[in-house]
Amino acid sequence: EVQLVESGGGSVQAGGSLRLSCAASGNIGGSSCMAWYRQAPGREREELARIERDGRTIYQASAKGRFTISPDNDWHSLYLQMDSLKPEDTAIYYCAADYDGHAGICGYYWGRGTQVSVSS
Repeated sequence: EVQLVESGGGSVQAGGSLRLSCAASGNIGGSSCMAWYRQAPGREREELARIERDGRTIYQASAKGRFTISPDNDWHSLYLQMDSLKPEDTAIYYCAADYDGHAGICGYYWGRGTQVSVSS
């Protein structure tokens, strides 16, 4: 069992930066991946970036070049540095851990999310 708690969301003007944090507890050492997702109003949840246990990081198009995912050494904290924020980045941001074999995503465990609002 893994528990995830996100923090660091807030309101920022376009062009600004935010750093999201995800505190992981429980058996995070057994997780094969951790990831950041977001869900904007009226849209489906989308993966932004994930990190695999072997250290590989994968970024989706909407995050590439502006967002950076990084864990601490033991994966008890996961961060998402977000730069050059745009109004379309407004969403609830979620932390996830471990693979859901049925769904085929890094999303067996989920946090409750943190709101990010970007104004123009």
